[in-house]
Amino acid sequence: MNSPGQATGNLRVLRNVIALCGKGVAWLSLLMVLLTFTIVVLRYGFNLGWIWLQESLTYLHVTVFTVAAAWTLQLDGHVRVDIFYAVMTEKKRALVNFMGTLLFLVPFCIFLLIVAWPYVASSWRLLESSREAGGLPLVFLLKSLILILPALLLGQAFINASDAWKILRNTRVDDS
Repeated sequence: MNSPGQATGNLRVLRNVIALCGKGVAWLSLLMVLLTFTIVVLRYGFNLGWIWLQESLTYLHVTVFTVAAAWTLQLDGHVRVDIFYAVMTEKKRALVNFMGTLLFLVPFCIFLLIVAWPYVASSWRLLESSREAGGLPLVFLLKSLILILPALLLGQAFINASDAWKILRNTRVDDS
């Protein structure tokens, strides 16, 4: 059994891993802009285009959105209707976050893991590649991100529920 100090350390490590993943893939956004510019210049300036280049842009988009979702949640950056939430006390906000995490986020992530597992496993068994001639041979890796999304979100859900629970119990939340 973990001691309270060890649990706090584990949460800090999990928080840092999620932040590192999010910050790492956030840089792919710059690469996407440069790649999009390159594709447009090649296509309209030189009448050139390659399927693999276009598909790589799709891979980058999927990677950014699936891997950075948990980091965005960590930063409280997802869209929310703030009409009521903004005027709530800290304890009421903690209750909303705790219940929302347990009732909506966790079941969604578990559902997605259960439903996506056979789909991703099948892709790995086939080592699925692009259906397009000249496309990328890594579709199985792309589909694996479907499992990374709920896994990272479950990690962040655990952190959020833990932080909210500490507030509900009137203990200080570790800002590490």
